[in-house]
Amino acid sequence: MNQEILIRHATLSDITVLSGIIRHSFRSVADRFGLTPQNCPRHPSNCEDAWIEADLQRGVDYYLLMHASQPAGCVALERSTPTTCLLERLAVLPAAQGKGFGSALVRHVFDVAGKQGFHCVRIAIIADYGELKHWYLQRGFIPQETRTFPALPFRVMFLNHHLTPTT
Repeated sequence: MNQEILIRHATLSDITVLSGIIRHSFRSVADRFGLTPQNCPRHPSNCEDAWIEADLQRGVDYYLLMHASQPAGCVALERSTPTTCLLERLAVLPAAQGKGFGSALVRHVFDVAGKQGFHCVRIAIIADYGELKHWYLQRGFIPQETRTFPALPFRVMFLNHHLTPTT
């Protein structure tokens, strides 16, 4: 991976950058699955600054990936239980995709989660998004369950990655 990569903890001053990365990165997913603000208002392709601000205020940690001093991707880590955290809003700008930045962000979450004492990282994806499921399987995630939620126009698949305890 390029030496010009830096992943840093995001702050309140990064809110607009984070929401922009998330919105732009998830646009192709929204287009592919026909997701609109009307049928799926909370899809990341509709991300607003207020969402990120609310997340930060309730303790969600965001990490910003910088490439050549420019923002290129982000990820969020949310505590779910004392032993499980959620990997959310993994996003890489379209122009920066295919360079290993998503994998670097996932590895960063694994490292941070392990240091914070979590045993499991959990994610939720669109169940019919086969390529994304395969991508996560390659990174050690294991499918758990698929559920239907009345407010969502797609089924949700949950996957877990069990962390190896560090000594």
